[in-house]
Amino acid sequence: MLEFFGSPENWVGWGLIVFLGIVVFVGGFKRIAGALDDKAATIQADLDEAARLRAEAEALLAEIRGQREDAEKQAAGMLAAAEADAARMAVDAQVKLEETIARRAALAERKIASAEAQASAEVKAAAADLATQTAERLLVARIAAAKSDPSVDAAIAQLAGRLQ
Repeated sequence: MLEFFGSPENWVGWGLIVFLGIVVFVGGFKRIAGALDDKAATIQADLDEAARLRAEAEALLAEIRGQREDAEKQAAGMLAAAEADAARMAVDAQVKLEETIARRAALAERKIASAEAQASAEVKAAAADLATQTAERLLVARIAAAKSDPSVDAAIAQLAGRLQ
């Protein structure tokens, strides 16, 4: 028996048996099982919360995707409307440009016609002035020539004497 107490393996075995007996007597296994059950419940609650959050995130993601699709449709509609407005504005601008060009061309034609009429009137007035000046010079020259003719002067003097 001495060999039994002298062996360290035996003492370790007996110490383990005593320790397990104390643990059973105090209710340690129940406490360990309870702690493990509490930890399992906490982990399960965390998993349930994670599943709930994932479901909420998926629902939110689906809602955001729907909103994005609506926004893309709305943006496409706005883009189409803007392109239509731009095309309409381009047509309107073209029409206004053509009207402005026509108006300016008509105004230029009226100014040209007015300038032609004014130039024609100025030419006619200058021609009339020149004709008047030429006629005046001719008449002055004829009158001067007529005064300087001695036979005409003698005839006038005789006429004056006969009338008296």
